[in-house]
Amino acid sequence: MQAGGYFITICTHDRACLFGEVVAGEMQVNAVGEVVCAEWFRTAQIRPYVRLYDDEFVVMPNHIHGIIWIINDDVGATRRVAHRVGATRRVAPTDPPRGPASGSIGAIVGQFKSITTKRINALRGTPGAPVWQRNYYEHIIRTEDALQRIREYIATNLLRWHLDRENPDEW
Repeated sequence: MQAGGYFITICTHDRACLFGEVVAGEMQVNAVGEVVCAEWFRTAQIRPYVRLYDDEFVVMPNHIHGIIWIINDDVGATRRVAHRVGATRRVAPTDPPRGPASGSIGAIVGQFKSITTKRINALRGTPGAPVWQRNYYEHIIRTEDALQRIREYIATNLLRWHLDRENPDEW
């Protein structure tokens, strides 16, 4: 995992509008959307190598956009060490690793989706129901120009909801 910015988009299962609604260009977040917001920003509280900023995140009715900043790639590298000297391995060394590497964007997104799903399903009384679409969109931010375009996209996303391909009213 390299230090830097990663633009992330995560959609709900079947593009269901779970998080609230857009009214006059403003998001009216419901209780489910509040869970998503809280857990997004909690990510940086529990991971010292992650930074998140309010102006780089938006909750839409059926998806989210945000930028995850990895500030120290050494943390992710040390977290991926397979075992310590003297530790007992329970898996044959030829077995492939399962799931994303600890500290990676894939692991961060997977953990975010897992905890929000549990909290949302508890809130709705729907244990085991899917909340998120499988996978997510990720784009590495490589230039200052790209960062500014992505920030602008996030900041104006609500104003374009009526044109958004994720908007079920536009299907």
